[in-house]
Amino acid sequence: MDPNIDQYAFNPVTPDIVEALRGICGPAHVTANDPKAMRKYAHDQVPGERYAHMPDVVVCPRTAPEIAAVVRLANQAHIPVTPRAAGSGLSGGAVPAHGGILLSVERMNRVLEIDVANLMAVVEPGVVTNLLDKALEPHGLFFAGYPMSDEFCFIGGNVAENAGGGRAIKYGVTGRYIHGLEMVTPTGEIVQLGGKRVKDVTGYDLVHLMVGSEGTLGIFTKIFIRLLPRPTERVAILALFETAADAIAVVPQVVTAGRLIPSAVEFMDRFCFGRTVEALQESFPTQGIGAALLMEVDGNRADVVANEADIIRAICRDIGAKAEFVAQDAKEIERFWKIRKQIPWVLKRYSPVQSIEDIVVPIAAIPDLLPELERIGNAFDTMIPVFGHAGDGNLHATPVKNPAHTMAQWEELLGPLLTQMYQVTARLGGTISGEHGIGHKRRDYLPLVMEEAQIRMMRRIKQALDPNNILNPGKIVMLE
Repeated sequence: MDPNIDQYAFNPVTPDIVEALRGICGPAHVTANDPKAMRKYAHDQVPGERYAHMPDVVVCPRTAPEIAAVVRLANQAHIPVTPRAAGSGLSGGAVPAHGGILLSVERMNRVLEIDVANLMAVVEPGVVTNLLDKALEPHGLFFAGYPMSDEFCFIGGNVAENAGGGRAIKYGVTGRYIHGLEMVTPTGEIVQLGGKRVKDVTGYDLVHLMVGSEGTLGIFTKIFIRLLPRPTERVAILALFETAADAIAVVPQVVTAGRLIPSAVEFMDRFCFGRTVEALQESFPTQGIGAALLMEVDGNRADVVANEADIIRAICRDIGAKAEFVAQDAKEIERFWKIRKQIPWVLKRYSPVQSIEDIVVPIAAIPDLLPELERIGNAFDTMIPVFGHAGDGNLHATPVKNPAHTMAQWEELLGPLLTQMYQVTARLGGTISGEHGIGHKRRDYLPLVMEEAQIRMMRRIKQALDPNNILNPGKIVMLE
């Protein structure tokens, strides 16, 4: 399985094309023949070079008409265009797998409107998610669908991947809050889908066809986001357990016996929790701890939120928690969350060679999934640390290279290992991505979890909207 085999015939980017692009976007915003400057656009956050590919030219347009002109030029010249937000993805979705034009929205970074009366924000795709949150704070509002990487990801990428995060159990993922999109189609037209309306069943739901389409069906130029009142009270609970099974057993009990929906339920296995606590020089106990849960409740009444936290703590104790810690002020809550957020970076330091995965199963299947992942890791003489969003069944199982293995051994075992992992996930009613997307990293595994008829439907949609196959080709599905 080689995602870099060029199965499509595209034309090269010639000096005339570069000059035409400079005429559209301005000479300062077009980069060609500068490998050092262009290198950062050749990859996303997927480790290694297997899924990387250099663009032939990088353009940074400022307006929707500029993007439309670039796309029309690409259609005329039959050159691929890869849209890119912050490049923080984990599927290769923003990688120019076939070279051509890399179109970055980094200059389109304005919050255009905060409409308090309609509870809507209108933003350009290059707005950093966390900066939007800071802009909303004085208004007592927030964007509830934000992902964990909110400090550096762009809103446009969040929408393209339908990104999720730690609050999805209560608030859902990005797509729930996207009510409108201005976008450039694969043939270079500017259209607006939806808007500030809360209800709209006029025709097909094209807004949510585009959400999660990974830059294959259009390039977003303006995004309409539904806002919610910002909770004024938060309490976090860090509970430590002897086994992963005990930790996972808490989740359904909180919802059923506790009759409440936490704003977050994050799982960390023994390795992830222990290594990260050690790296952060934290004082939490790790000896004899097989797993940890980080849970949070929020709301607008301190007594209600405190009571919900007490209910969760009681359930944890009943199931056998070895210890629970409570955080009520923002600084201490962030201390708890830092452990969870630092796990990917700690794993990278342990082994830069890894494959961070994004499997998702029905919540009740998590106890059956975890021992299967351990069995698969043992079978391939490697380790699969697990962390992620236990509240919605989305786990980042991350095979890491055994230091004793050569790179050749790692490359040989990774494909069969992922196949087994995905097959087990599918057998338990799950699928291969809950929030990171397919891109070209997981594209060829789709038949393990999806019927051929469904794959054909996606191909037909792509062919209908992008007849020349120039927009992010080779992602999600290959055209026949």
